[in-house]
Amino acid sequence: MKLKLKFFLLFGFMALLFSCNEQDATEKAVAKIPVDLDVIRFDQLFVRSKADAIPDLKQKFPYLFPRQYADSVWIARLTDTLQLEIYSEIEQRFGDFGEQEQQLDLLFKHIKYYFPKYVLPKVVTIISDVQYDNRVVLTDSLLLVGLDNYLGREHRFYAGLPNYVAKNLDAKFLMSDIASAFAKTINRYPRNRSFLSRMVYYGKELYIKELLIPSNSEAQKINYTEEEIEWANTNEEQIWRYFVERELLFSTDSKLDRRFLDPAPFSKFQLELDSESPGRLGRFIGWKIVKAFMERNPKITLIELLDLPADIIFKKSNYKPKK
Repeated sequence: MKLKLKFFLLFGFMALLFSCNEQDATEKAVAKIPVDLDVIRFDQLFVRSKADAIPDLKQKFPYLFPRQYADSVWIARLTDTLQLEIYSEIEQRFGDFGEQEQQLDLLFKHIKYYFPKYVLPKVVTIISDVQYDNRVVLTDSLLLVGLDNYLGREHRFYAGLPNYVAKNLDAKFLMSDIASAFAKTINRYPRNRSFLSRMVYYGKELYIKELLIPSNSEAQKINYTEEEIEWANTNEEQIWRYFVERELLFSTDSKLDRRFLDPAPFSKFQLELDSESPGRLGRFIGWKIVKAFMERNPKITLIELLDLPADIIFKKSNYKPKK
């Protein structure tokens, strides 16, 4: 028995050592990838402009000036006290944006490592008037970032928002949100309407983020607090048992999205523990399934993973949470 234990400990150590060496090699390769990011602080540029500069700004940034608004609207905005206050708070929080530019540089190096043909977007920071549902917008050529959505959960601008929304409005989740926006461009939403398929869809997104922002904590990648990720990890086996015992995996009930996948103050098991739980625990379990699959199938590439259906991933993951 002791011999077996020693063997498993040795095997586990060797596997960990191999994984660390592989990760180090990947990060060294990533560091060598050249990226030339174009970051434009439009929030800063606009606030520091004079009224006669509006026509020139409209010509350079037409996508930020809806045609239905006259120039007088933008001119008035230049001296609007609330706009100036928002900008002042952004400046206090982000300064010259140097730290975030370094993080963006590293994020896009990772994207280029896994997707060499990806064309980098122009990064434009803006004041979005706290449009937290669209705090990051990624198109083929543009990445718009509303910096007023990342001032910290306790900021007075977010006083009227639900706590589960406000807690995500923090700069520590900025790279996570951008990585999510990218993941959505390559990760197709499943046609299969089963709860398992939707869980695995979000699991793929989180696994992509794991590769793109490896230095972020597990909590940051899923936009949880440290307390929430600890709760999820501690109760993983009970969460999974609940899904299995109630035969939810292959259910097509759309209410399961609201209970376990959509942003919410907590997950809805319809039990006393609900108020203790974080929301989106279905995504958390989907992430664990995808990670288990990739650990058991190391020769599968990321591109191949994205093309695999949820039932295959689930079967070959042999996912079993620790008790």
